Amino acid sequence: MRTRKWVAAIASTAALTTSGLAYAHPGGGGGQDAGIQSITPITTVYTYGQKVSAVAVEYGDNVNPRELDNATFSVQDTTYNFRFNPIEDLPKLTDRKITRTYTNNAATTRADHRSAPGRYVIVELDPDQNAGWTVIVSKCPTFLCTVKVNPDLPTRVVQRKNVHAQPALGIGKGQVLAKAAPNTSRKVTEKAVNLLVDEFRYGSYLSSGMVLPYHYRLPKNYDPAKKYPLMVVLPGHGMGWDGDNTQVQVAADIPATAWLQPNWTGGTEDVIVLAPQNQRVGGPAEADLLVKMLDQFVKDFAVDKRRIYATTVSYGSQLLWNAFAKRPDLFAGGLVTGGFAANAEQAAAIAAAEIPLWITHGVHDHLLNINLARTTRQLLQDAYAARGKTPEQLETLLKYTEYEDAAFSLPDYHAAFGPTYEDSSILQWLLSQTKP
Repeated sequence: MRTRKWVAAIASTAALTTSGLAYAHPGGGGGQDAGIQSITPITTVYTYGQKVSAVAVEYGDNVNPRELDNATFSVQDTTYNFRFNPIEDLPKLTDRKITRTYTNNAATTRADHRSAPGRYVIVELDPDQNAGWTVIVSKCPTFLCTVKVNPDLPTRVVQRKNVHAQPALGIGKGQVLAKAAPNTSRKVTEKAVNLLVDEFRYGSYLSSGMVLPYHYRLPKNYDPAKKYPLMVVLPGHGMGWDGDNTQVQVAADIPATAWLQPNWTGGTEDVIVLAPQNQRVGGPAEADLLVKMLDQFVKDFAVDKRRIYATTVSYGSQLLWNAFAKRPDLFAGGLVTGGFAANAEQAAAIAAAEIPLWITHGVHDHLLNINLARTTRQLLQDAYAARGKTPEQLETLLKYTEYEDAAFSLPDYHAAFGPTYEDSSILQWLLSQTKP
């Protein structure tokens, strides 16, 4: 489900004090409240990044779903958002709005949101609420910082009503598995289950002493005898590899996971998604390593060489301009959101190869001025005109969109990927491009 509205940050509330009640973890433990076995956060990547979208509370026996409702639990989570807040705001918690409560046999959500027999109670949370973001500042080696996924989520859960076991004959409430504890706030006890993000595999490429980590996701029914389009996702500066922030380029915003979901792409075609995480050493050097890695990746996997695409966020545009100019034979099309300007040489190389591009930018981008996008558009128009292209031909090769503030469902007007990816026609356009 896409985030469609901005909810103002609710005044932070002090975290409830955890009492001395003990947890009963599988394989040992015990205590007064021994019915609770574990608490697992579940995350989803929405337009502007990953949030805790649900929690799974595990009990020692199958839970009676008929005795559950949205008031059985309360959940508190951080109001911190790395795009707007100082890291000092991370411990500030607010109540999450609970949208569904049901049982399951695993610590994950169900597509139908209906109860299935199981020991887990799944508590789903409002995706439109400005709370529960998982990405935090990692390091600030210069005035530019990197970000990472928080390994110690501050999410807390309160069980406000008794939770009952499924009665043997289906009659009555069943025995109490855990008594209500409205004054007890519990931390999560397990690693997060990250929907879609956990399906990406890790890889790395080494050349001349420089390593390029990346994550990739193959189609579920991947067949090496087939050929699949390849979507190369080039993230913003803060998602570059800093030695401590692996996989954040997949979780920090929507462009990696969108290509796996028909409700985002508007189609059902299987796509290989590749998300490199270059160390930030400069556009030309990063692009050189990127194209070398791509050449190897295409050899290792069933990639349709006529359908290799690149999509960018902010700084990732520098890799695209350099890579397209260096190896225009590799790419069938590109999507640049909120990016830097290309130079005349790069524009000439792209025009010579006739690589279709769609450029989007926020009119009031506070980090990269809209004139950067306008400059790139003009350079490309000039380069195509010099090659004798008509306005009608140019229309098929160069698309351009500027977004006013109202187009952004979160008021970060640099994040042009937001309204871009919320328009599936743009994603469909990119996937429709094919090299001759």
